Amino acid sequence: MDQPKKKLRLSSVAQEARDIIWTRRWRLAVGLVLIIINRLAALVLPASSKILIDEIIGKGQGQYLSWLALAVGVATLIQATTTFTLSQVLSLAAQRAIAEMRKSVEQHVIRLPVSYFDSTKSGVLISRIMTDAEGIRNLVGTGLVQLIGGLFTATIALSVLFYLNWKLTSLTLIVLLSYGATLAFFFKKLRPLFRRRGEINAEVTGRLSEALGGVRVVKAYTAERREDRIFARGVHRILRNVNKTITAISGVSSATSLIVGSISILMMVIGGRAILSGEMTLGDFISYIFFTGMVAAPLIQISSIGTQITEAFAGLDRIRELRLESTEQEQDEGREPLRDIRGDLAFEDVTFEYDKDVPVLKNVSFTAPAGSTTALVGSSGSGKSTMISLVMAFNHPQVGRVLIDGKNLADVRLDTYRSRLGIVLQDNFLFDGTIADNIAYAHPESNRELIEKVGKVAHCDGFVRGFEDGYDTVVGERGVKLSGGQRQRIAIARAILADPAILILDEATSSLDSESEALIQDGLERLRQGRTTFVIAHRLSTIQSADQILVIEGGEIRERGTHSELLAVEGRYRELYDKQYKLERNRFINPGEDFSPSPASASTKRSRPLRPSDL
Repeated sequence: MDQPKKKLRLSSVAQEARDIIWTRRWRLAVGLVLIIINRLAALVLPASSKILIDEIIGKGQGQYLSWLALAVGVATLIQATTTFTLSQVLSLAAQRAIAEMRKSVEQHVIRLPVSYFDSTKSGVLISRIMTDAEGIRNLVGTGLVQLIGGLFTATIALSVLFYLNWKLTSLTLIVLLSYGATLAFFFKKLRPLFRRRGEINAEVTGRLSEALGGVRVVKAYTAERREDRIFARGVHRILRNVNKTITAISGVSSATSLIVGSISILMMVIGGRAILSGEMTLGDFISYIFFTGMVAAPLIQISSIGTQITEAFAGLDRIRELRLESTEQEQDEGREPLRDIRGDLAFEDVTFEYDKDVPVLKNVSFTAPAGSTTALVGSSGSGKSTMISLVMAFNHPQVGRVLIDGKNLADVRLDTYRSRLGIVLQDNFLFDGTIADNIAYAHPESNRELIEKVGKVAHCDGFVRGFEDGYDTVVGERGVKLSGGQRQRIAIARAILADPAILILDEATSSLDSESEALIQDGLERLRQGRTTFVIAHRLSTIQSADQILVIEGGEIRERGTHSELLAVEGRYRELYDKQYKLERNRFINPGEDFSPSPASASTKRSRPLRPSDL
C-alpha cells in the first residue's frame, strides 16, 4: 500500500541546487556563451528566407545567392561546432558532478550512527547514493543551459514576430501563454510522482537486495514464490506510478499538439489575409513561420527539460533529507579524544531501551578491569547483545554511563575509541576480496609476512594453503566461498592483526565443530592475553577461565562470579550448566574434576598482550 505522498520542499533544495550550480559557475558560463552563439547562428536561416524569396527570387538579384548560401553555411558550421563543444564542456562536467555527489553522499552515509542503519534498508541508501545523484546532470549539464538558451532565442524571435505582424503575434502569444499555464499545471502534478517513484524504487531495490543476499534461506524454505509475489507487488507499485507519470506527460504532449495546430490555423487565416491585402510579403510570411517555430520550440523543450529538472529537484530533496541526519563525526565535535586506552571499562546504573518505555537493560552496573575477561551468559533476548552494542558505542544509554578508563564514553571521540576495538562475531562479515585483504582490513598497509603469521596463530593458515591461490584466494560476497568455521578463523586473524585494547567475542566458536573448536581455542586464548575481553557464549566450556561471568536475565544481572563460584551458588548459571553438560559430564568428565581456571591459565591470561610484532 502506497504511503501518503510527500510534497517536494522546493525551498529546502533551492540552496542545494544553488550551491551545485555556483560551484561550477565558470563551466556553466562558458556553456551559456556557447549556447548564445549557437542560438544566434540559428537565426541566420529563418532571416535568410525573406532575403531569398523577396530580394533574390522576387527581384531577380541572383548575384547575391552565393553570398547568402555562404552565410548560411558558416552559420551551420558554427552551430555544429558549438553544439559539440557544449556537449564536451557541460556533459563531462555533469558526469564529474554526479561522481562527486555520489562520493559526498557515501561519505555522509557511512558515518551515520549504527542505529540509523538498523531502521533503514540498505537498498534505500544505495538508491540515494547511486540513483538520486543522477538527476543533477540536468542542473549542471546541458539541460539548464539549453533551457536558458531556448528562452534567449524565443525572446529575440518574439521581437522579430512583433515587427513582422503584431496582430498575429499578439494572438499567438495568448495561445503560448495558455500553453505555459498548462505546463505549470502538469509539472505540479509530476513533482510528487517523481519523488514517490524514487522512494518506491528504493524500497523495491532494498527488498530485492535482501532476497538475493539471503537466497540460501529463500531456497531452503522454498519461498521463491513468496519472494516473487513481494517483488511483483513492488514492481506494480512502480508501474502505477509510471503510468500516472506517462498520463501527465501525455497531457503535455497533447497540449503541445493543440498549441501547434492552433498557431498553424492562426497563421493560415491571419497570415494569408495579410499577404492578400499586401500587409506582408511572401518572404515575410515564410520568415514568420520560421521565427514562430523558434518561439514554440523552446516552450516544447521546456516540457522535457522541465520534467528532468523537476526529477533532479526530487532527487536532491531525498539526498538533502539524508544529509540532515547527523553523523557520528558531527556528534563528536568538541568531544575529547582518547590518547591511550588501558581498557578499564565500567557500566554505572545503565538503562537502555530501543522503544520508549520498553527497557532492554535495567540499572546494569559492573566493572571490567583492564586485561580481564568478562563473559555474558543468558537466554536469548536477555540483553547480552545490547550490552555489547553499548561497549562498542553503537548505542548510548538513556540512563547511566558507560565508562572507559574513567571517562564517559558518550563524551569521547568515537574514532579514537573504536580504533582500539577488535571483534569476532557469530556471523562474521567478510568482504568480496582476497583472504589477505580481509585479514588486513584494520591495517591494509600490513605486509604479507605479518598477514601469514597471524593466519598461523588463528589456525587458518592450514586451509588457506590448500587453496590454489593461497592468501590471494577471493572469498566471494560475504565470504560465501568459505565455510562458517573458515570465515570465523579469518575473523580471528583479522582481530589479532588489529591489535585491539578491547576485544569482543560474540559466539566466536559457534560455527566450528569440536575438533576445529579445540584447534583455535589456543588462538583465542593468545588473542585475549592482556586485553579487556567481552565474551558472549552459549557453549559454557569456552568461558570457564573468564575472570567474571555475568548471568543476564530480563535485562538485569542476576548472578556474577567466576565459573566455580557460580556453580557453587546453585542458581541460574548452574541450571544452564547442568542442562548443557549433563550427558557430557556423565560420559567424559571424571567425578570431582575442578573446572576452575588453573593458576597458570590465569597468569597467562594477564600477561602482556599478544602483538603482531611478537609473531
